[in-house]
Amino acid sequence: MSTTRSPWDAACTADLGAQYVTLDPEHAGPRLSFYEELVSHGILKPLTGPVEGMVVKEGSCNYVAPQGISSVVKYYLKQSAGADIFYEQHVTHISLRDGKWEVSRKTGPPEQFDIVILTMPVPQILQLQGDIVNIINETQKQQLESVSYSSRYALGLFYEAGTRIEVPWAAQYITGNPCIRFISIDNKKRNIESPEIGPSVVVHTTVTFGSKYLDSDPAEVQQLILSHLEQVLPSLPQPASIKCQKWRYSQVIKAAPNCLGQMILHTQPLLICGGDGFTRSDFDGCIDSAMSVAEAVKSHL
Repeated sequence: MSTTRSPWDAACTADLGAQYVTLDPEHAGPRLSFYEELVSHGILKPLTGPVEGMVVKEGSCNYVAPQGISSVVKYYLKQSAGADIFYEQHVTHISLRDGKWEVSRKTGPPEQFDIVILTMPVPQILQLQGDIVNIINETQKQQLESVSYSSRYALGLFYEAGTRIEVPWAAQYITGNPCIRFISIDNKKRNIESPEIGPSVVVHTTVTFGSKYLDSDPAEVQQLILSHLEQVLPSLPQPASIKCQKWRYSQVIKAAPNCLGQMILHTQPLLICGGDGFTRSDFDGCIDSAMSVAEAVKSHL
């Protein structure tokens, strides 16, 4: 759920990850209130722009985030009861120290915590060093190692204000191209079209392309995607800037088996992991895991 800004114009943004969220009323249940809350605060609004090639399930409703998909995450962080939020903290070690968790990171001193919740992609949990390596039991290790993800690249193309992109759709699923799976005129998809703000285009690659070029030189991959894009949309104008984003862990193909949205690795002190690796890679999956983690933490307290 990341939104990238143009280096030339902060108002020109593109969602390089999740494009929209889908409410399936059939399975909504307690999740419905989450959508209603986000819609009532203007964080989400119905997707009204035409999306070619979208498989629409009867009764489902798609929503976009007018301020970019990261505004959904920011909304929840703001709700988090005055918690301090620190970005760009790369955790490397988790160890037990005097009944607490000592968490070390790439830069800065280690810190101690009563409870640690991990929601990074599952392979990154398995890369952590320290006591956590011996705390994860054999059964859990097998469950975690069985989680698999698709990989893909996303390209963000940012344009100067006044640029016109003449296509009849807001987004399009592409079939038959070995490289490109999805294209979105991102501002049009979010229903934000203004002469003062330059448009932006998002391109998602196929999963096959993503895994084939996963460890290739990003500049070469960018060129390759652009050459395919020219075949699909030959009339596209020259962008002012381009961002190439690699998602090594894009969407969960196989979630951790026999888990109800979370896994407790240690009870005293509590070390718990959650996230889409324990459910599935959609907004509902995130909500389910979050509710499951919150329940486990609450009963622990």
